[in-house]
Amino acid sequence: MSGALLALPENRNRKATKHHDQDKPPRRIPPPPAADPHLLAAALFLAYATVGVLRYRRMETLSWDLGIFEQVVRAYAHFQAPVADLKGPGADILGDHFSPVTALLAPAYRLFPTPVTLLVAQSALFALAAVPVTRASARLLGRGPGLAVGVAFGLSWGIQRAADFDFHEICFAVPLIAFALEAVLRGRWRAALLYALPLVLVKEDLGLTTAALAAVVAFRARRTSPRAVRYAVAVAAFGAVAALVTLTVVIPAFNSSGTYDYWGKMGGPGPLAGWGVKVRTVLWVLLPTTGLLALRSPLLLAALPTLGWRFLSSDDHYWSTDWHYSAVLMPVLALALADAVATAKHSPRRRLRSYARNVPFCAAAAALALTPSLPLAALTDPATYRKSPQVEAHERLLGRIPDGATVEANIGPIARLTSRCRVFWVGAARPVIPRYIALDNSDGWAGDPVQYATALHPGAVYTVTGVAGGYVLLQLGLE
Repeated sequence: MSGALLALPENRNRKATKHHDQDKPPRRIPPPPAADPHLLAAALFLAYATVGVLRYRRMETLSWDLGIFEQVVRAYAHFQAPVADLKGPGADILGDHFSPVTALLAPAYRLFPTPVTLLVAQSALFALAAVPVTRASARLLGRGPGLAVGVAFGLSWGIQRAADFDFHEICFAVPLIAFALEAVLRGRWRAALLYALPLVLVKEDLGLTTAALAAVVAFRARRTSPRAVRYAVAVAAFGAVAALVTLTVVIPAFNSSGTYDYWGKMGGPGPLAGWGVKVRTVLWVLLPTTGLLALRSPLLLAALPTLGWRFLSSDDHYWSTDWHYSAVLMPVLALALADAVATAKHSPRRRLRSYARNVPFCAAAAALALTPSLPLAALTDPATYRKSPQVEAHERLLGRIPDGATVEANIGPIARLTSRCRVFWVGAARPVIPRYIALDNSDGWAGDPVQYATALHPGAVYTVTGVAGGYVLLQLGLE
């Protein structure tokens, strides 16, 4: 589609049109109202937070990640090493993924020691990114198209799925990337590089995104600021080296096995494996969000590192549009779209100018049309706001576990326990024999819970002390 756009025939009356345009003074786009981006961000924050917090309230947590991050932030809040016992007793999370940025949540968690704090903070960070996206787009395109780009970003499938999928450190990367690219579009090269630098503290792979953002700065500043180009080259080198050192030195230093556990997921069957899934993901990334127009903007370069490592991985979870992996792409796409539309306005191709003028509104319409199949659709479902009697029974059962106790649990109970207990993942060999085992055995996967507990910890005697709606609580040492 993009190639077709580039090959569109020129308007037959191009010379006359160009001459006519030269007779007019250039149209000045008025500055966007300062309140627009912030009002949109506030509305998005309420939507994201409502969906995430109510999912937690209904005990529909999707993975163990919320529990892992709560253990880490809880440790930071008490000035301790960031140990995540769910990854293994005493496991330092910096030996798994390098995300020291999560320590910024420690003060808020100290005041409100609950996983809800993490969910609310994540919602706020995702919503914050809408401010630079909307502001930059409105400055380039005008108030209406700018708001349309902001809505397309805020309701994009990548952000919605990330806001709904527990908590992840990438919530810090989304606004940093958005502010960096806004600065690029304004020609504020130093600010763009400064926003890009902290990405190395968000996750180990994002050093490459720092390098890509610096490359965008170098490209855009090449004709106007040689000094900015030099700084950008230095930042690009720093980002690449930081990623390499983090993967090969820093993470192994904190890992009990002295290595990076995810090397095994790289390579494998080759980049052509699962090509159908990967092509669909690329189309989802580019079509509903930008109508392929983002391909005309150099800002899209910032998306390549994330897509690159995902598609080179042998783990097919990374290839698709599921989970939270595409969230960091969404601000890149939104601002690349705004940049491409602004550039296309000066194209001699009338059809391209017309197409570009409509794409921001089409992108917003596409995001709205897709929302009924995405997480924010839950806001219109009355069941979203109800806590079932079964959930209340689960909470009462887990409430029997005293604060500070050692507990093994699977996904269902984890996020209800990590704020007050030492929680381990059930099913793996453990040097710690927990006092309690809490299982969501709704589908009967564990069979006889007592026999399952005995198989986990030979010689230990566990007794069922409570059952509620498929949840089972076992205690050690009861006869």
